[in-house]
Amino acid sequence: MWSVLSSGPDFVLDSLKTFAESTGVAGLLAHMGWGTLAMICVAFVLLYLAIKHKFEPLLLLTIAFGMLLTNLPGANMYHTELFAGGHVHWDIFVAKAGLLDYLYLGVKLGIYPCLIFLGVGAMTDFGPLIANPKSFLLGAAAQLGIFMTFIGAYALGFSPAESASIGIIGGADGPTSIYLTAILAPDLLGPIAVAAYSYMALVPVIQPPIMRLLTTEKERKIKMRQLRPVSKTEKILFPLIITVIIALLLPSAAPLVGCLMLGNLMKECGVVDRLSKTVQNELMNIVVIFLGITVGATATAEAFINARTLFILLLGVIAFSFGTAGGVLLAKLMNLFAKDGNKINPLIGSAGVSAVPMAARVSQTEGQKADPSNFLLMHAMGPNVAGVVGSAVAAGILLSFLG
Repeated sequence: MWSVLSSGPDFVLDSLKTFAESTGVAGLLAHMGWGTLAMICVAFVLLYLAIKHKFEPLLLLTIAFGMLLTNLPGANMYHTELFAGGHVHWDIFVAKAGLLDYLYLGVKLGIYPCLIFLGVGAMTDFGPLIANPKSFLLGAAAQLGIFMTFIGAYALGFSPAESASIGIIGGADGPTSIYLTAILAPDLLGPIAVAAYSYMALVPVIQPPIMRLLTTEKERKIKMRQLRPVSKTEKILFPLIITVIIALLLPSAAPLVGCLMLGNLMKECGVVDRLSKTVQNELMNIVVIFLGITVGATATAEAFINARTLFILLLGVIAFSFGTAGGVLLAKLMNLFAKDGNKINPLIGSAGVSAVPMAARVSQTEGQKADPSNFLLMHAMGPNVAGVVGSAVAAGILLSFLG
């Protein structure tokens, strides 16, 4: 200490100046633009929505905090130049990488979404879908929004890869949206992830008006037959059969669907309960933290605050709306060829988007508004879980054409 003081006041002043210039406050004053300030405000708004209103809090909270970290000057946790052009620049990675750069590799390499699908599979009951295979058609129809929005985004001037990434929002499946976007259009990852999870949280707000607009009161009162019991053998064979079929027909969808079905097999076989509980809880929670904070880190001012982001948010709503409408309209079409006792309540078609189980609950709620004695939840779970598979397949189709 004495040697420092004896070296003179100039040394002390220079040291204090160097320290002051190294602080985040100095960076804030020197580099703060309105865009950075706006992104910090957006992060606080998303934190408020996650904490106060519980909008997809498990992911929205971590995404918002990652957004806050990446926009605070001087933190040096995430560097966009390491992933410029959609590639990992390994030649400069070790020299410049921060904490979030390393964690982001799990997104860039497609690891986190697949691990989340592993947990989702372990928490999913495909029984209603097996009992009523027609639900597959409703889940497929609800992917209409993906392809309609893909065409619309391309017409507005987005590239095919960007259009596919925007369209996948219509599947209402956050991990799938992140998986596809990280491969095809990583520059759009922040806006698309925020849009996907925000609209998933807004399912009870967005879907009901569309459902009521496209159905009559008589249709909403349709009561469906009780689903048949599904045997354990059927539940064990289902993930194996789906994995083989999807892998043979659409290899690009195999990582997502394979992990989904492996998780489900762990749940249904009954011999690996420890593994099933681990992927449902500990593994799922860890991956959600890493995924959310790194996706949020990509939401820099340059990537987020522009006209394209506004178009993405708008097109995301359109994609979601078309997906909802597609499932309802196909159910109405199927009723034209069904006998009176086998009619489908069109409300369950809206559950074909893969926001599980929220979309199925919305179908149940709307059905009971028309007839309090009508119970549609288990019927709606069929299209709902079919939508999870459907969105992964849609992502695989887009990857096979554009990847």
